[in-house]
Amino acid sequence: MEVLEAHGSALSGFDWLVKAIGPADWAAPTPCPGWTVRDLLNHLVAEQLWVPELLAGADLAEVGEQFDGDVLGDDPVGSWTTAATNAREAWLLPGALDQEVHVSYGLVPAEEFGWQMTLDLAVHGWDLAKGIGETSPLHDELADALLAVFQPQVWRWQGTGIFEPPVPVAADAGSPARLLGMLGRQPGGSLHLGSI
Repeated sequence: MEVLEAHGSALSGFDWLVKAIGPADWAAPTPCPGWTVRDLLNHLVAEQLWVPELLAGADLAEVGEQFDGDVLGDDPVGSWTTAATNAREAWLLPGALDQEVHVSYGLVPAEEFGWQMTLDLAVHGWDLAKGIGETSPLHDELADALLAVFQPQVWRWQGTGIFEPPVPVAADAGSPARLLGMLGRQPGGSLHLGSI
């Protein structure tokens, strides 16, 4: 999978889960310690709000704190839909991947940023599925693509607080389980994925 195809798949899976959130689910815990379903969605909406700004050339100082705090308001699902739609449209603009963008550790190729956003959507999709009791949308092809990109980098994350240390998985585990284990997650409870 190329990055835009992978991103579209991860975004679609997360979107399906958002629309499956029931009234009693918002305060439910997720595998991210201290985060309820609402907290998790707030994080993902904020992430999507950054995308059009960064792909338009803004740096972190220009965006400032406008996406800090509660970005869901009284319509969490509507806030997600608007932010996700605008983010996806920004990714699909001609030349969107042919530039560098500002992130917390400097300028990076937009494609690298795109893979990071895809990983965030895919893994937090698993978290959200656990939180609301739904099936995870993380499928083999998407997990394979994310493993190919991020497995060579996992050693760099240790001690940064972005991910917990990898946990062992069965030798015959599928790609989704191997990806989740690489990021410190395991069935029945996993650990927080920080903002990348």
